[in-house]
Amino acid sequence: MVCDFFYPRLGGVETHIFQLSLSLIQMGHKVIVITHGYGDRQGVRYMTNGLKVYYCPVTPFADQATWLSKFGFFPLFRKIMIREGINVVHCHQATSVLGLEAILHSRTMGYRTIYTDHSLFGFSDAACIHLNKILKFFFSDIDAAIAVSHTCRENLSLRAAVNPSLIYAIPNAVDTHRFTPDPSKRFPLNTINIVCISRLTYRKGTDILVDVIPQICKKYPEAYFIIGGDGPKRKILDSMIEKHGLRDRVELLGAIPHAKVRDVLVRGHLFLNTSLTESFCIAIVYLFPLLLTQTFRSKLLLAV
Repeated sequence: MVCDFFYPRLGGVETHIFQLSLSLIQMGHKVIVITHGYGDRQGVRYMTNGLKVYYCPVTPFADQATWLSKFGFFPLFRKIMIREGINVVHCHQATSVLGLEAILHSRTMGYRTIYTDHSLFGFSDAACIHLNKILKFFFSDIDAAIAVSHTCRENLSLRAAVNPSLIYAIPNAVDTHRFTPDPSKRFPLNTINIVCISRLTYRKGTDILVDVIPQICKKYPEAYFIIGGDGPKRKILDSMIEKHGLRDRVELLGAIPHAKVRDVLVRGHLFLNTSLTESFCIAIVYLFPLLLTQTFRSKLLLAV
């Protein structure tokens, strides 16, 4: 598994890679994760069930994505591949430069390559046009690709010029035994609790959240927002709360460990998703077992 985005950063892609790696290990496969260093987290670390993670000395420059060095990462990557006896290289997320470089180097050395796409991107703005051109270059020789939804599959085929026969739609899944409803955990009482869990970044629609919250709080005095997640847009949320005096109406929880997500979701009456590029939101998947039970009569609110 190769991606710029991994623990200690929290998010849908990070959770997907971690859970997929653990499942493959339980099936008897050997799995390692290659990512860049996060602060003091450098070198080789071991996680749950012996999952080996290489935190490489590569410096990120924006949203934890690394610089495109083309061949600067190749010597270290080749050494890891040979040392670990790798057969298949699986990369994640279009904005992960480390993953794109790994695809290029893997095909150079004759390894099988798989790519998983987690987000939708457009065709008209400058950033997406630039990214799509890069994907066409790196994906010209991949063996297979995975999309987390059928819409994502179509989007990937069009913008990266990948043969549709090479793309497989495998939706995200959830363990329904771990996400069970509990209305008694819904607090504060006598309010309409609106839950939003995501990374606080532009792509996740945090700017929309900043515009929407004051209007909803003004129109509905019983509305109460519970926001989980962290990121560079946290500052504008704090500024909005102070400007409109909503400290008692908006609860910022910060980064939430995966094991605690269910405890936050059961507090809500509604779920708010403002993401601009979501193809199959992990947090919404977590809601399915809660929504499909008679004891949890919640509604799903999508703002996309």
